[in-house]
Amino acid sequence: MVRVHPDPPFKQSKKIKLVTLSIFVFNRAMKNNVEWLQKFIWFSEGVILAAIALATLFAAFMELERMIMVQVVDLSDLFLLFIYAEVLGMVGIFYRDKRIPVTLPIIIAITALTRMIVIQSKGFDGINIIYEASGILLLAVSAYIMTMKDKISLSKIKLRKEASAAESQEQ
Repeated sequence: MVRVHPDPPFKQSKKIKLVTLSIFVFNRAMKNNVEWLQKFIWFSEGVILAAIALATLFAAFMELERMIMVQVVDLSDLFLLFIYAEVLGMVGIFYRDKRIPVTLPIIIAITALTRMIVIQSKGFDGINIIYEASGILLLAVSAYIMTMKDKISLSKIKLRKEASAAESQEQ
């Protein structure tokens, strides 16, 4: 059986040219829109982080007000205030460096798990404390690995810059 292609070869080349042209136009249009989209995303991220900072400040003031009203400060309250301070620090670092180091959310999670252990240590099953402590250990190991990765990466970048500077001086 002989198969006949639905379009003759000269029409196929016109279709291919049309598809190629439309892909080119689409890519060019997307490149311009990507810049706009990227600016919009950066702006949105800044607005969301400002909202996080304001909400964190509000929550911290509410917690301080509660502690003043009750006139009791527990260890779990201090851990909560420390979490608020870390979140504010993370937002501040983002505005300064335009990036959030991976270790900061890990440290916040460690503090939150520590607070849970302090709150739940009375009257709860001991296995839950072991699970939470294991989570803290896992997070601490991952924070250490990420810190070492950053140091190794930074030293590699420094070595590459020094090598390229030495090569350029030789030439």
